[in-house]
Amino acid sequence: MMKPMIGLLGAALLASACTTTGNTERNAAGGAALGALAGAALGAVSGDVGVGTGAAVGAVVGGGVGAVKGCREDGGCGASAPNRRQYYDERAGRYYYYDSGSGRYYWENGAPR
Repeated sequence: MMKPMIGLLGAALLASACTTTGNTERNAAGGAALGALAGAALGAVSGDVGVGTGAAVGAVVGGGVGAVKGCREDGGCGASAPNRRQYYDERAGRYYYYDSGSGRYYWENGAPR
C-alpha cells in the first residue's frame, strides 16, 4: 500500500518542481499537511481504515488539491484567464504586473515597465 503512495507523491513533487513562484509547492505542502491531519482523524474515528492509511490517503489527496490551487493562482493548469496580480509602484504612482509567460513586467496599460 505504501509503495504506490510513495510513487504518487514523487510524481506530484516532480510535476510541481517546474514553477518559479513557489505557489504550487507551498500550496501542495500545506494541502498535504492538512489532508494528512484530516485523514488521520477520520481513520482514527472510523476504525476501519486506521490512522496511518488515513493520513497517507489524506496527504496524497490534499497535496494534489493544493498543487492544482497553486498552479491556478499562477495562471496555469487550465485557468480561464492569465494571472494579472497587480503591484503598486509608489515612486511612479502606477500599478504594474508580471507576465510569467514572457518573464517581463508591464504597466497596467500594457506598456513595458
